[in-house]
Amino acid sequence: MAHSPRPKREQWSGQRGFILAAIGSAIGLGNIWRFPGVAYENGGGAFLIPYLVALLTAGIPVLLFDYAIGHRFRGSAPTAFRRLAKRAELLGWFQVAICFVIILYYTVIIAWSASYLGFSVTRAWGDDPAGFFTGSFLQVAQAPGVSLDIVPGVAWPLLLIWVLVLAVLALGVQKGLERANVIGLPVLVVLFLAMVLRALFLPGALDGLNAFFTPDWSALSDPGVWIAAYSQIFFSLSVAFGIMVTYSSYLKRKTNLTATGLVVGFANSSFELLAGIGVFAALGFMAQQQGTTIAELDGIAGVSLAFIAFPQIISMMPGGPIFGVLFFASLTLAGLTSLLSLLQVVSAAFQEKFGLSIRQGAIRVGGVAAVVSLALFSTSTALPVLDTVDKYVNEVGIVASAIFATVLVTWVLRRLPELQRHLNAVSTLQIGTWWRWLVGVVVPGVLLVMFVSGLVDLVAHGYGDYPRWFTNTLGWGMLAAIVAGAFVLTALRWRHSPDEFVPDALPDVVPAAARPPRGTSTTPKELVP
Repeated sequence: MAHSPRPKREQWSGQRGFILAAIGSAIGLGNIWRFPGVAYENGGGAFLIPYLVALLTAGIPVLLFDYAIGHRFRGSAPTAFRRLAKRAELLGWFQVAICFVIILYYTVIIAWSASYLGFSVTRAWGDDPAGFFTGSFLQVAQAPGVSLDIVPGVAWPLLLIWVLVLAVLALGVQKGLERANVIGLPVLVVLFLAMVLRALFLPGALDGLNAFFTPDWSALSDPGVWIAAYSQIFFSLSVAFGIMVTYSSYLKRKTNLTATGLVVGFANSSFELLAGIGVFAALGFMAQQQGTTIAELDGIAGVSLAFIAFPQIISMMPGGPIFGVLFFASLTLAGLTSLLSLLQVVSAAFQEKFGLSIRQGAIRVGGVAAVVSLALFSTSTALPVLDTVDKYVNEVGIVASAIFATVLVTWVLRRLPELQRHLNAVSTLQIGTWWRWLVGVVVPGVLLVMFVSGLVDLVAHGYGDYPRWFTNTLGWGMLAAIVAGAFVLTALRWRHSPDEFVPDALPDVVPAAARPPRGTSTTPKELVP
């Protein structure tokens, strides 16, 4: 049967554009509002030890794993996994569905941040930032549920954010995504550095830094601290749910993948550390002004930190409006660069499956996402819906995706040696058998512990104070919808068959730098041990 010509695949203009886009994807809201709180609650300065171990043993290895799949098989997540094995396409669509759901609520947080950028100038929250956020601004309903009661103050900024990101997406990889990151990421770094420097000169900043960095060495004997470190690295690097598979597929065939992975991994972690310094310097000022200690402050992570604690700080400090503009502009830019990567995962998958053009993919897929996002998250019940969906999708959906991907490729398909050879064939920095141990054994082992502990807790206790019917519907129900969507999309017919693709030939012998030590068994088929 004759098919229309397959559209030519887009590419980054070069390695610099890819690196900036990958860093932009990795640096998101969680770097600014999640890492400082996680570090503080898990040993302070001592947390940096398991954090670094997690980066080296899980974060960068899985980042390279995603790079190898996307770059070798030249496609979005469903395309690349199908080219690994037809039955693996389902996993690719599972990752796409996860991204689609995250997009729905991630966009509204960016809209909140953009609104607060303006609120900072006038300190619109007055003397009660908490009451303003949940009351005047979000108009949160008294009981959790799903309402159609639209909040105009949220809906309009949300609509504008959707128009902006879809316009960027419709321009394609080079003119849209790359250009947005080439401009946005340096601006983000400059703005955030300015915010951190201002925070460091506030009265009480040293107390905040002492609270952040003072090590609690006893925490290192707590398995929960190590799990928290792996969890933070895993979620902050944008790995195992299609983003880096998709992004690496646009790289030129001769690309230094392993060195790029190190740059992206350490750049992301450096920004997290910078965020911890800035956030805790500001919290130290807040504690001194209130005559209390960091330990007695509430809401030092997540939504509470960004939209309640920081407005309080802005109201207290001299030059607060400027500080507020810097903080919320940084938060908005960090969110936008990550949002674009999530959108590209979904758009690219639909473009390749159904033969859509770049603009069609952006408008059709993004348009549907925008309508659903507005319907669910510009209403008076947005906050509890967002909180619940985020909890279940992140702690169950994404972790399950990573476990399935590493186990499938390593133990079922037995393709990990091929991916190692691909990385070594295109990179100057060679990787050895240790990488297969980490990806095939350590990563799924650690993630399985995280997955089981999180799953048991959610099943036994639900989530927060929300009623069970609510968490069952929005939490487990959303996960069920993701799985169902993956099965349906897998079953649909491809416009252009991806099965004709032939990956580049690889050397028969693993390069010397990557060769296992003499006497080491590499059977069967040169797999992980």
